[in-house]
Amino acid sequence: MKVSVIGTGYVGLVSGTCFAEIGHDVTCIDIDESKVTKLKAGISPIYEIGLEPMIQENIKENRLHFSTGYESVTKAKTIFLAVGTPSSDSGKAELKYLFSALEGIIPFLQKDAVVVVKSTVPVGTGKQVKEFLVSHGKSDVFVVNNPEFLKEGTAVEDFMKPERIIIGAQDQKAFKIMEELYDYFNKPQKRTIQMSNLSAEMTKYAANCFLATKVSFMNEIAKLCDQVGADIEEVKGGIATDSRIGAKFLNPGPGYGGSCFPKDVKALVYTAKENNITLKIVEATEDVNKEQKLYMANKIKKYFGSLEGKTLTLWGVAFKANTDDIRETSAIYTAMEILSAGGKVRFYDPEAADNYLAFMSQNNLVVEKANDKYEALKDSDGLVILTDWDEFKSPDLIKVKEQLKTQVIFDARNLLNTREVKDAGFDYFAIGKLV
Repeated sequence: MKVSVIGTGYVGLVSGTCFAEIGHDVTCIDIDESKVTKLKAGISPIYEIGLEPMIQENIKENRLHFSTGYESVTKAKTIFLAVGTPSSDSGKAELKYLFSALEGIIPFLQKDAVVVVKSTVPVGTGKQVKEFLVSHGKSDVFVVNNPEFLKEGTAVEDFMKPERIIIGAQDQKAFKIMEELYDYFNKPQKRTIQMSNLSAEMTKYAANCFLATKVSFMNEIAKLCDQVGADIEEVKGGIATDSRIGAKFLNPGPGYGGSCFPKDVKALVYTAKENNITLKIVEATEDVNKEQKLYMANKIKKYFGSLEGKTLTLWGVAFKANTDDIRETSAIYTAMEILSAGGKVRFYDPEAADNYLAFMSQNNLVVEKANDKYEALKDSDGLVILTDWDEFKSPDLIKVKEQLKTQVIFDARNLLNTREVKDAGFDYFAIGKLV
């Protein structure tokens, strides 16, 4: 099937590349000429495990193409809209990029084409898209909501091994085309689930907000463990075996970030308010997360008393491991607290360093980048672990001790073995762990 994908961010690029991988003829479209030039050369603009080799292979096999123009839409049976829908200050999802993309494809849309909204959009957007197309003379085009459930860091694997594929539409012909597109994933087990556009839009928000709630709930329990002396790792083991709860999203940490949870929680709260409903649990989830991003910074300030003239080294600035995404990362808020208290910040991250440095510089926040995790510790007053990269899980504690001026580690991911760290002579602070 010929497929056009508008937008080459995480969702668009991963989706387009994976559709090509399963045999479809895909053209990914982006208005950023420099990005398209790099993609044509097989260079991925984002770090995602397995993505760049897959791009290169499918370009070589002539199944994956990149363009700044919309001409490929003329022959495409499915046209995916995978553009950003960022939150405004009020929490409302911004749809200007979505409708800008729609305007771009309208001159090229053919009868019975399927316009697929892949972006995460507020409930009711599919209806707005249909009305917009009709108002521009395209009443013979189908509109489908096909939300993504990709986790940054494992997005390629998630796409290629989906747990479910949500297809929201009103027309059986549209369902049939989408089933044909996803036929590869329905063998031997059917993974596509058909529903209305409205239900598909709500499913995406409900899923992400429920997962965000699990994260905030465990962070609350971990804070209580800190106060009463229980160990969150033991508690986690005790509840993860309950099939009603499950083992995923039970790790306490420095608060969720990235491109999905923060804006999706805000957008669902906004939608509820538009409909005169208060989502108390979802609102509490967001409030807890805001506090959690400062939790380790507060431990640091309490330990030192004064941060004036102190240098703290951050290991990890991406919002999670295996990505270079620094959107809403706790490393931003932790650094701001340290800097505002008179301290200095040095950091190391294997993939997200340049993105983080650029963001901090744009916001007039001075931080120092290091190219090696141990080099980053030289003459530092403390180590702060903020991202769960594998290379941080078993550090050489002798090297760490040699470099640090003050023998203290603040572990916001609970990565290290408490006894080993304490036996090595460090003061050790985690989240909810018995230390």
